[in-house]
Amino acid sequence: MAKKNNDFNHSPKSGEKHNNSYGRSHVPFRLGVLFIVIFVLFVALIVQLGNLQIVNSDNMESRIRASSQRIIEESTPRGMIYDSQGEPLVENRSEAAITFTRGLDMEGADLLDIAERLDDLIDVEVDDDLTERDLKDFWLADEDHLDAARDRLSQEESNLSDSEEYSALVDEVQDDEIDFNNDQMRLATIFKRLNGTQELSTDFIKNSDVSDEELARVSERTTELPGVSTSMDWTRNMVTDDSPLQSVIGRVSTQEQGLPAEQAEEYLDQGYSRNDRVGTSYLEQQYESVLQGTKTENEVSVDRNGQIVNQTTLSEGEKGDNLKLSIDSEFQQKVDQIVRENYQDLINDGMANYSPGIYAVAMNPKTGDILSLSGYYHETGSSEIEEDAIGTYIKSFTPGSVVKAGTLTAGWGSGAIQGNEVLYDQPIRLAGSNNKASIFNRNGNNNQNVSAQRALEYSSNSYMIQVALKMLGINYNGDTISIPGVQNQQGVYDQLRDAMAQYGMGVETGIDLPGEVTGIRTPVEDLSDARGQAGKVLDLAFGQFDTYTPLQLAQYVSTVANDGQRVRPHLVEGIYGNDEGGGLGEEKETIETEVLNEVDISEENMDIIHRGFHDVAHGDDAWTTARGLDDAEMDLAAKTGTAEMVVVEDGDEINVDNLNMVSYGPYDDPEIAFAVVIPQVRRSDSRGTPNQDITREVMDAYYDLYQDDE
Repeated sequence: MAKKNNDFNHSPKSGEKHNNSYGRSHVPFRLGVLFIVIFVLFVALIVQLGNLQIVNSDNMESRIRASSQRIIEESTPRGMIYDSQGEPLVENRSEAAITFTRGLDMEGADLLDIAERLDDLIDVEVDDDLTERDLKDFWLADEDHLDAARDRLSQEESNLSDSEEYSALVDEVQDDEIDFNNDQMRLATIFKRLNGTQELSTDFIKNSDVSDEELARVSERTTELPGVSTSMDWTRNMVTDDSPLQSVIGRVSTQEQGLPAEQAEEYLDQGYSRNDRVGTSYLEQQYESVLQGTKTENEVSVDRNGQIVNQTTLSEGEKGDNLKLSIDSEFQQKVDQIVRENYQDLINDGMANYSPGIYAVAMNPKTGDILSLSGYYHETGSSEIEEDAIGTYIKSFTPGSVVKAGTLTAGWGSGAIQGNEVLYDQPIRLAGSNNKASIFNRNGNNNQNVSAQRALEYSSNSYMIQVALKMLGINYNGDTISIPGVQNQQGVYDQLRDAMAQYGMGVETGIDLPGEVTGIRTPVEDLSDARGQAGKVLDLAFGQFDTYTPLQLAQYVSTVANDGQRVRPHLVEGIYGNDEGGGLGEEKETIETEVLNEVDISEENMDIIHRGFHDVAHGDDAWTTARGLDDAEMDLAAKTGTAEMVVVEDGDEINVDNLNMVSYGPYDDPEIAFAVVIPQVRRSDSRGTPNQDITREVMDAYYDLYQDDE
């Protein structure tokens, strides 16, 4: 039997090459290379892990937190506004609120679901300002409606970007599809408020008249309502509806209004959010940075779906600082009453039919503290008036003779007159123009010599006109004269206006309120040599050309009272922190007295003005202009002003006057300066002297409140 061949037992003969020798020599080498590569990768992994855990652990942790945690801010109540006695003029009233903090990537359908759930829990009034776009957004939030709108798109529209496609979808919504009933409109209102909230921002869904039952229902179901919570809100209100200075204090925007469009970028650069409430006018606007509180910072955690799952307060915000005004509400109310009642009497008597209002300002001439701002607007032909204190610094009127101290200052400064120089009061006859004369000497029946001091007491127009003529190089001798053309008068205009400006007339007073006007000063180049216009420079000399605000007149007489130092007027006396209850705390900043300039006048000439103003109230001559102030409780100095005007009604010219007055007292140590302007009062012997009556009553009210106690 032949021996069976078994390849597995076959041993090669000596010298025979084995067919597996290649495998035995190379496999271990491959494994070695593989082990080395794995080892290198393993070492690299360990190094990288070490780098992440040790070297860059803080950076990686912050990146992880940033993807799941965000910081959101919440506004705090504004600071309060108090009068000089610490009585609140405005307040923040706390109210319960339902809020919504929007998570990331929340779609319309998500918001619609929340809105439908909330609609069962709270009562919401339908917004009057729901727009057509709001209603279309609400309709498209329903996914079935969204699909229906998509079916209406053209092939080209379907390939648009997301934002462009949505705009096309909005256009496809039909009018009958947004013809909602009241229940749907209410739901649309809630949806609008949710949809208007930016990602990871908080807005109010309902922040007024929230009942305890609504709070309880929402609180019980917050887990079903992503981002919905209960909170507190505040509203800005005057303490009383008839509180003085409502217009001057100004307004604050609502959260719906947010930042004013014209200032939005400026506020955003300062860290505001678009829905932040800010002061939009007057004191609230001027002191926005003081009144605006520090925001509360909350850290919110979001899950992988962008929903907020946790919220932690990182830092509590602080209520804004408070303003304390220089105005005493009690004195302000007395001034308002005096001004209002006297003006109403003029209206009732038919004397103020054509008058646009009445305006009065009181200030401390030494410190610039505003003591009262009072104003009332009147519609021509109406018997009603309304509060308009802001008109004291944003409306200007022809001042009349109250400005004559400025004319004397220009005359002294130019060298046209010296000291208490005497001039002959007589009508001024100009070629091609009507005569210009003092009221007491219109026809030349009372020609007489008057000094600068007496010119103030009598309110001599002729004296002031002759000062201007002297500045033009003309010494008037009673004959009819021609004066240089308008284009040759520039220097005199400049000198007169510069003197007025030194007292605050025709320039900004610097009051701490926005939007101050400076009156009307017609440029010389806008005038011509036509009949009458060449004489405007003479009208300027006795207050019948440029216009000034009541506040400018108050600063002017304050400058006279303060020996030529013009101080900046201010409503805010100081900035205060908060006490533990959020009320008026410790003073943080005092508004210091600021001297803007000193009038370029000698002490002797300023004394002439002082004595002239005092004689206005206490002179015993027949032509003394304000003898009605002689029996005031304080020793007063004053200057009257009657600017003659004409109004036209149905083609008829009606003669009216601006009845103005400036004053200060006590004469030896002034504490209060006062200006009142009553424009366009009918010219009549029966109208009395309301400017003097108001001045005396206001000054007496001040004395009764303060000087009696000294």
